[in-house]
Amino acid sequence: MTSLSVETLAADAVEPITSAGNAQLGIAVLAGIAVIVLLITKFKMHAFLALTIGSLALGSFAGAAPAKTIASFTAGLGSTVAGVGVLIALGAILGKLLADSGGADQIVDTILARASGRAMPWAMVLIASIIGLPLFFEVGIVLMIPVVLLVAKRGNYSLMRIGIPALAGLSVMHGLIPPHPGPLVAIDALDANLGVTLALGVLVAIPTVILAGPVFSRYAARWVDIKAPEKMIPQRPSEDLDRRPSFGATLATILLPVVLMLIKALVDIVVDDPEQGVQRVTDVIGSPLIALLAAVVVGMFTLGRAAGFTKGRLATTVEKSLAPIAGVLLIVGAGGGFKQTLIDAGVGRMILEFSENWSIPALLLGWLIAVGIRLATGSATVATISAAGLVAPLAADMSTSHAALLVLAVGAGSLFFSHVNDAGFWLVKEYFGMDVGQTVKTWSVMETIISVVSLVFILLLSLIL
Repeated sequence: MTSLSVETLAADAVEPITSAGNAQLGIAVLAGIAVIVLLITKFKMHAFLALTIGSLALGSFAGAAPAKTIASFTAGLGSTVAGVGVLIALGAILGKLLADSGGADQIVDTILARASGRAMPWAMVLIASIIGLPLFFEVGIVLMIPVVLLVAKRGNYSLMRIGIPALAGLSVMHGLIPPHPGPLVAIDALDANLGVTLALGVLVAIPTVILAGPVFSRYAARWVDIKAPEKMIPQRPSEDLDRRPSFGATLATILLPVVLMLIKALVDIVVDDPEQGVQRVTDVIGSPLIALLAAVVVGMFTLGRAAGFTKGRLATTVEKSLAPIAGVLLIVGAGGGFKQTLIDAGVGRMILEFSENWSIPALLLGWLIAVGIRLATGSATVATISAAGLVAPLAADMSTSHAALLVLAVGAGSLFFSHVNDAGFWLVKEYFGMDVGQTVKTWSVMETIISVVSLVFILLLSLIL
């Protein structure tokens, strides 16, 4: 579920690394995925190695030159780590500051005091939806993980009962609601009205996030009944702390990147002039890197210093935060490499060629094309942009409301069944300590529910409007 739209689009625009026909390319895609799944499940190989070997196998099956396959894989790995890796690292530092200072305890204790039992999944989906409104999915994940894991452990909840609602809130915002990059690009491509799309998106998002979050989490918790992984749980602060940060200061630190990104999004909509000084400033402070970096720097004072940390203690906290995420970074990076190999092999073009002559309603066509590209490439952004470009001529004669619904249909399709070619799949798997099968039964099914339920409500709205 990567948000690396610039790198992805650039790679998608180049010539394919192979001249294989569609049949050979389709077989190569299936074979590459099969190799990855087999190596991880049967031979218990580390996911980083399996993804690397699977990418090379895909290129070989597709008839690409080994050098080109290697170049595609390393480019995808590099762009993913450059974009997502830095965010994961900053999120890990912020999470460690929250944990060691007692700030995370303060948040969790407050949540557990205000919401418990059946209300907890609803509280988590609400918090995640608010946090996820202006944030990239990956940023929302690294901000929410410490809270999700601590709530699950402290409240003795199944991890899926708490984690699925949080993931659903973040994912629905990512796929359907502007100012996320996918919906914004689709709005531009289809010449839809942003305000109408936002309003209808919220209408679709509310029932979708309820069904995919709190409701589905009941079943997910039965299918995969696991506790929060100890290695990922922020440890309780040592008992030598005389005080801990206030709830207000801790919450403000967590929400700082959310607010900065939301300001950027609002200025982009209202001003819409890159030459204006205000938009130049907000473009910088509202970028994910700067927003999270600002939260880390502020957190050193509002969390670390508030808990009585010395400069040495702060340095130690930052250093210890990075070691546990090394494996996660490599796996997510390799997932990005595999995705890029698929895109450079021409899988997106293959799907578009197949769908050119489909004679079905525009909303369903946009959804199906996005689903096909999402399944093949693993990129929600590429699926959204490609599908929107293909169905753009159909939007020319549409009403304002139906053009907005077409944007949402494309966004819904782009979320369908995340699996091993999606870096987001590996991010969720590693953070929640699941194996591939468990991740498919929970995360992948949740994404499919979001996609299908969204489409149903979009089609219902099309009958009313």
